[in-house]
Amino acid sequence: MSKRLFSCLLLASLALPAWAAFDVAQLMADLARHKGGKAKFVEKKYISLLDKPVVSTGEMTYTAPDKLEKRTLTPKPELLVLDKDLLSIERDKQKLSINLGNQPEALAFVDSIRGTLSGNRAALEKNYLLHLSGTQDKWVLTLLPSDQKIATLLQRITVSGSRNQIRSIEYLQADGDRSVLSIEPIETK
Repeated sequence: MSKRLFSCLLLASLALPAWAAFDVAQLMADLARHKGGKAKFVEKKYISLLDKPVVSTGEMTYTAPDKLEKRTLTPKPELLVLDKDLLSIERDKQKLSINLGNQPEALAFVDSIRGTLSGNRAALEKNYLLHLSGTQDKWVLTLLPSDQKIATLLQRITVSGSRNQIRSIEYLQADGDRSVLSIEPIETK
């Protein structure tokens, strides 16, 4: 065996454990270390009855482990605040609050977001099968509903990111409609 071949094999064998260490447990640990922040978002909803996607933009704020605020600025102002199991919606000077604890399917959907943001694997695995691909620098986490009631509404959720930052979330509904949420963190000083 040549020295060069031996050196390449040695380097490959040393790199393998580092590459193999990135799994769902590592991703969840990375995400759990992120305690929140602000981000800009662009959401595109692809609805079969429409010729082009419905696009909305705004800002999101996440405070670990269970508070999420989504402030839509365009095309129409709207505020969604999720604080524990209480969802509050403000639109056109109207306010509505919903206790998600009484609605298991809605709570499972919300937990897909909150569980991913907080790195809570147990919360995700209550309702989804998890599949991770990629590397720590560019990963894709696919959530497949394991509960039949959720599967009648949602085909899959695909979350992608880098390290402990989520960059996009795609929801593919059972009827084929989908939504893609692109996220760009806002650096705070």
